[in-house]
This record gives sequence, structure tokens and C-alpha cells, in this order.
Amino acid sequence: MASIFEQALGSDFHSLHPMLQKRFGVDTAAGYACVGRGIFAEVRRGAWWTVPFLRLGAYRNILFPDQGNNIPFTIENYPYVDGFGRPTVTFVRTLELPGKQRRFDATMVHSAQSGGIVDYLGTHQHLATDLVLQVTADGSLHLQSGAQRFYEGVVGFTFPALLTGTADLYESFDDARGVFTIQLQVRNPVVGFLFGYRGEFECTFPALSSGGIPGHLKPRREEIRE
Repeated sequence: MASIFEQALGSDFHSLHPMLQKRFGVDTAAGYACVGRGIFAEVRRGAWWTVPFLRLGAYRNILFPDQGNNIPFTIENYPYVDGFGRPTVTFVRTLELPGKQRRFDATMVHSAQSGGIVDYLGTHQHLATDLVLQVTADGSLHLQSGAQRFYEGVVGFTFPALLTGTADLYESFDDARGVFTIQLQVRNPVVGFLFGYRGEFECTFPALSSGGIPGHLKPRREEIRE
């Protein structure tokens, strides 16, 4: 079976750089994961008034107010089938900041309804957004978030655009240096730039074990609503 990224992209998946095809080809049937380790040359946030919003996000591993340069990080993409039977891939980024760690958690789920990918953010899958995936002319992958939906108990609603941020993520492969590159920006239509990072990393592709994926990568709660 094709990975969730190949299913979402269709034939365009084969226009990705071959190393990105391997990276985003992770699937339980393929039998491997992707673990990247590298350096964020820059992690930055918006103006001072964005700090309360980012602090709130840090409570559930969704954004954070810290910033800095040359920050070591790990990105772990493990495929599994979630409790609702949906093909899922972890997208957990761990940053080694001076004196502490910060995590940015996401689980990407293949949607049987749309055929695309729903990105659940945070430790409890409180926030969900549909992803728009595009292969650029140079074989890079562009992921853009759509409207954000909030789920908690019986509550479910879509945030007004003015209260959310649109994320643009670009991943590429640098043939000359043999590294993956990554760049993210989150922007709000009113206040502008909220958060972003850019960096590079190398990947290993560990085989999936019979015991399943590392438990610390799974969300603490799963949400059925897409």
C-alpha cells in the first residue's frame, strides 16, 4: 500500500526528489520509519504580543515562545495504524534548547473522507487542519495548513481565520551536501509572522519493530472527528 503522502499527492509523488520520496514513503507496509537529526540555524517568533499565544501552545506541544540560533533538533516520523484504524504518521520535532527541551507534536492521518491528510496538532489532538500538499518544480515538498478545527469532548468548532495561523512548510534535499533542508513559517492574516524555523538534517530509516512505534511519540488522546 502507498504511504499517506503518496495517496494524497497521487502521481505527483513521483516528481519529488528521490530522497524525499524515501522520506515520505514511510508506511507500515514499507516497514520503516524516518528519523532526522540536525540543526535549526534559526528559530524565531513574532513581536512581543505573540508570546502569550505561543506560551499557551507550548502547554500542549503546539508552538512555543523560545527563539535562538544553531539549535540541535530531532524529527521522528513513525507510521502506525491509530485506534480508529486510520493510517497515521508521527511528526514529532524535539529541540534541544539551553537547559530544556521543546517539542512540537503532530500526527498526520489519512482521511478516508477526503483522500487527503488531516494534521492533528499537539499531545491531545485538540487541533485539526487539512493539509494542502504540492510538489514544486525542483522536487521539493510544500505543505500548507488550512482552516483549524478545535475538538474537546462534545465541543467542536472551526476557528475564525483571524484567530489562527497558516503554516507553510518546505522540505528539500541538497544533493551537493547530502542533507535535507526544512523551513517553516506560521503567519496570521492580521498580525503577520507568528513563528518559524529553518535548518537542515540527515536521516536514518530504522526498521519498524514488532513491538510497535516508540510510545512517547503517540498522542495521549485520539480524536475521530476530522
